[in-house]
Amino acid sequence: MKVLLVGGGGREHALARMIAASPLVDALYAAPGNPGIRRHARLLPLGGDDHGALLAAARREGVDFAVVGPEVPLVAGLADRLNEAGITTLGPGARAAAIEGSKAFAKDLMARHGIPTARFATFREPAAARAYARELGAPVVVKTDGLAAGKGSLVCATLAEADDAIAACLERGVFGLSGATIVIEEFLRGEEASFFALANGPDVIPLASAQDHKTVFDGDRGPNTGGMGAFSPFAPLDAAMQARVMREIVRPTIAALAAEAAPYRGILYAGLMLTADGPKVIEFNCRWGDPECEPILARAGSDLVPLFLAAARGEPMAPPPAWRPEASVCVVLVSGGYPGSYRTGIPIEGVGAAEAEPGVSVLHAGTAERDGQLVTNGGRVLAVTSVGADLESAIRRAYAGVARIKFEGMHYRSDIGRRRAR
Repeated sequence: MKVLLVGGGGREHALARMIAASPLVDALYAAPGNPGIRRHARLLPLGGDDHGALLAAARREGVDFAVVGPEVPLVAGLADRLNEAGITTLGPGARAAAIEGSKAFAKDLMARHGIPTARFATFREPAAARAYARELGAPVVVKTDGLAAGKGSLVCATLAEADDAIAACLERGVFGLSGATIVIEEFLRGEEASFFALANGPDVIPLASAQDHKTVFDGDRGPNTGGMGAFSPFAPLDAAMQARVMREIVRPTIAALAAEAAPYRGILYAGLMLTADGPKVIEFNCRWGDPECEPILARAGSDLVPLFLAAARGEPMAPPPAWRPEASVCVVLVSGGYPGSYRTGIPIEGVGAAEAEPGVSVLHAGTAERDGQLVTNGGRVLAVTSVGADLESAIRRAYAGVARIKFEGMHYRSDIGRRRAR
C-alpha cells in the first residue's frame, strides 16, 4: 500500500516509524511531518487543515490508506472527505469525533447512556456557572467545550479560582470560541489513567494503557500542558480492570455512538479516574494521546497496520495485538516558557548521542531544520522514549538520553513515572 500520515508531532513520528516498518507498506507520505519523520516518509508541505490540498495530494500519489493523527482535522471532518473520495481512512468522521471536539456533546452522551463520569452541567452564562460551582463546592473543574490543545481543563482548588476560570472563558474570551460554552464538573479523586481501544464501527478491541503527566512542573504542579511525559503499561489497569473498563465504558460508548448515527472507526482514548466507586470518564479523545502514543507503540510486539486497516474498513479485527512485556517511558523536552510564550529557532544538540544510549529513541515533536541545523519549532520539542525490563530501568534509560540533549531554555520534568516505580 501507499499510506498517508497526517500530522507532524511526536505521536506522528511514533506512528511513522511503526507504519514504515510494516510489510504491507510500500511508500509512506507524511503531511506535514517533521525532520524525524523524514527518516521514514516523504514529507508533503501541507497542514492538516488544508483538506482540499491533502485530498489532491493523496489522489496524485495514489494513496490507498490514510491515518490521521491529530484531533483538529478529525473534528473538522477530514476522515469524511478522504473516505468519500475512496481513500480508506483510520479516524472517526466529524459526527463521532465530536466526542472530543465538544465536551458538552461527550458529557451529554454519557449521561444519556449511563456511562460513569463526574457530575456536570453546561453553561454559556457566567452567573449560572458560578452558582453551579458553588453547588458542587471546591475543588471543581472548569472545561472549555471546544478544543484547546490540551489546555482547556482548569482544575480550580478554590471557588475564587473557579470564578476566574469562568471569567477567562465566558467574559474575557481567553479560549475564543472554544470557551464560549463551558462544562463545570465535580473533581474526581483517585488514580488518573489513559486507556486506548480500536473500533471498527460496531465493535471495539482493547489496545494498551499508560499514565500521562499533564502539568508542567514536578510533583504535578503548575498549569496543564499538552503532556510532559508518560509511561506504559499502567499497573492499576490490569487485565481485570481493563475488562471492567471495556464492559462499563468503552463498549457502551461505541454502541451509543453507533445508535446515534455516528459510527466510530479509529483509536478511542478514554481518560479515566480510577475512583473508590470504580472507573469514571474524565474525557474522551478521538485519537492516540500524545505523549502516550510514544511509549505504547514502543511496546508493540506485532505489526498494527493490519488491525488499523481492518478497523478503517469496518472489518473484523483479528488477531488481537501483541504487546512486549517490558515497560516504556517518554520524557518530553519543552521550550522555556511553555505552555505560555516561548522562542523558536533555537539550535538543538545531542540527539544522536541520546539515541546511542541503550533502549533509547528520540521522537521529534516541534523541530525544524535550518541551514542543516536541527532547531526548536514548537512548545513540545522532543520526546525521549525508552524501553526497559521494568519501569525503573526504563526511567533510568530515558533520563540517560535526556542528559545528552541540550538547547537553550530546555525544560523537562524529572519525575516521569517515578511515583509508580517506587
